Amino acid sequence: MSDLRAEEILQSLDNEQRAVALATRGPVCVIAGAGTGKTRAITHRIAYAAAINVMDPHKVLALTFTARAAGEMRMRLRSLGVPAVSARTIHAAALKQLTFFWPQVFGGRTPDLITSKTSFITEAIKRAELTGELSITSRDLMRDIASEIEWAKVSEVAPVDYLTELGKRTVKPRLNAEQMAKVYTAYESVKHQERAMDFEDVLLLTTAMIEQERQVRERVQDQYRYFTVDEYQDISPLQQRLINAWLGSRQEICVVGDPAQTIYSFAGATPIFLNSFTQRFPEAEVIRLTTGYRSTPEITFMANAVLRKAQMGQELVALNDHGEKPSVDAYSDESSEIAGIISSITQLISQGTAPQEIAVLARTNGQLNSVERAMNAAKVPYQVRNSERFFDRPDVREFLKIVRSASVIPVEGVSWLDELRTLAQPFLTGAHIDGIAALLHLARELDADNGFSPKNLRTYLRELEDRVQQNNPPTMPVTTLATLHAAKGLEWERVFLMGVSEGLLPLDNNSTTGDQASIDEERRLFYVGITRAKVDLHMSYRGKPSRFLEEAGLV
Repeated sequence: MSDLRAEEILQSLDNEQRAVALATRGPVCVIAGAGTGKTRAITHRIAYAAAINVMDPHKVLALTFTARAAGEMRMRLRSLGVPAVSARTIHAAALKQLTFFWPQVFGGRTPDLITSKTSFITEAIKRAELTGELSITSRDLMRDIASEIEWAKVSEVAPVDYLTELGKRTVKPRLNAEQMAKVYTAYESVKHQERAMDFEDVLLLTTAMIEQERQVRERVQDQYRYFTVDEYQDISPLQQRLINAWLGSRQEICVVGDPAQTIYSFAGATPIFLNSFTQRFPEAEVIRLTTGYRSTPEITFMANAVLRKAQMGQELVALNDHGEKPSVDAYSDESSEIAGIISSITQLISQGTAPQEIAVLARTNGQLNSVERAMNAAKVPYQVRNSERFFDRPDVREFLKIVRSASVIPVEGVSWLDELRTLAQPFLTGAHIDGIAALLHLARELDADNGFSPKNLRTYLRELEDRVQQNNPPTMPVTTLATLHAAKGLEWERVFLMGVSEGLLPLDNNSTTGDQASIDEERRLFYVGITRAKVDLHMSYRGKPSRFLEEAGLV
């Protein structure tokens, strides 16, 4: 490419981001605060390196933690003229390699991939003879067990070692340890019997395959020579082992992360690999992004105060226009708190705020369930963003099954949209209607798109199947409800952060132990919540205010 093209790539960057783009040879470590434009910096780095012929874009692997982030990265790289770059989640990259090499290395049929652990955990509870003690109908319990299994596997803890390793953990699970050990053992047995593998198995098997098979290792390391790893503070030991296998003895790696946003320790994530990067690579170039482009100075000031109290992370400098100071409201109970939030949201929307620019964030899924019920009663449209994969939800899977059947023999004389509405009607009466509503909204958008052709259920189904593969759920122009964990990486104009109460944030089971590591994790979670807001941040609590509000001087 021409020198002019290379210079154009650099033009839209600030000085800190430009330093990242110019650091074209690894190892590079970018410490990027919330809203500092890290995705812009690392995609421009790849594009600039390709423009000056330092990197072959066909041999670049850009790794992210969510399919949404990978999709955004691909879109940006295409717009920068480097569509050949592979931008994938770590799991997706591993799965592609494992599937390709399976016949050669393992032989036989590739095991079925489990996208949801629920049915296997249910069977494991039965086999462990714990149905009298553990409720197989509790979604929260299933979610907790699945998270604990995922922690064990990405931390490379086998069922036989679970109880021993549990004693070394700083953040303790809410589950009974002996029961969990039995369920974990039974889960692995059920999975093996059914010839199935989960996402953690994909990482384990791919890592072992590259480490032990020289021919595979040489082909993979020839295919990918330049690596970028986003959200590096949330890498697990198993993921780091896989990255090591991909990288080999080379040093062409750029990692990007923020220690202040480490919020997945319960799932095996650890900032140790980010914090010790320069010990592994003493010659690494370290670049800090400190200019915040997302939030007002008032919100940024509060975020800095939260970090400063615990001496963690780096403070940000906000360049945006000034706005209102973050507000704090006290309520007597949860129902009055939710009523106050819904009243404010209704008022904002009536005054012209776009509903999709409003979010309600909470520490737990249980809090969101209460908000959902109140939103339904008040007839305020909403959608839920949580860690559950959208296309794995029972209502969504059942609806897709019905659409597949209907697409085989169209109903004569009925428009495809009307037919879809009829198919969806039975699903729009339950507690969780937002998933089906999002699928209908997508259908209306596609019907208005001239590029969507032919307009029928089959082409709609093809669009959905593609989104299933990419884990790219549809969204609606409505208010978002999300846990703080699920809100990571997202942003809204106006954010209502509820339940900032002692016992909820920090959460009881993490705060009562007095364990500083647990408290720090909760503080980082609070920081993530604050920094999702661009213009307005409204916090509320009932009972005793959170120590974090007191530390920031807000109560």
